[in-house]
Amino acid sequence: MANIASQKKRILRSERERTENRLLTSTVKTYFRRLEAAVDASDASKIEAEHRALISKIDKAVQKGAMHKNTGARKKSRAARIASA
Repeated sequence: MANIASQKKRILRSERERTENRLLTSTVKTYFRRLEAAVDASDASKIEAEHRALISKIDKAVQKGAMHKNTGARKKSRAARIASA
């Protein structure tokens, strides 16, 4: 455990940032599952809505720094491939 006050604050901040990043990245995974479920159900309007929501979540995660921009681009490409199938 840290003895220095600034390091104690840094540890708390790191934990808070980690939980925020985990929330964003796990949400992206959840939306991927929802998109795949919509594709399995073959509901075109639901596929479109889920795809749009997923792209939005990926963009927000990239914007907030929880996900690298290349990772975001790769996931958006994968989402487009799933939605078109």
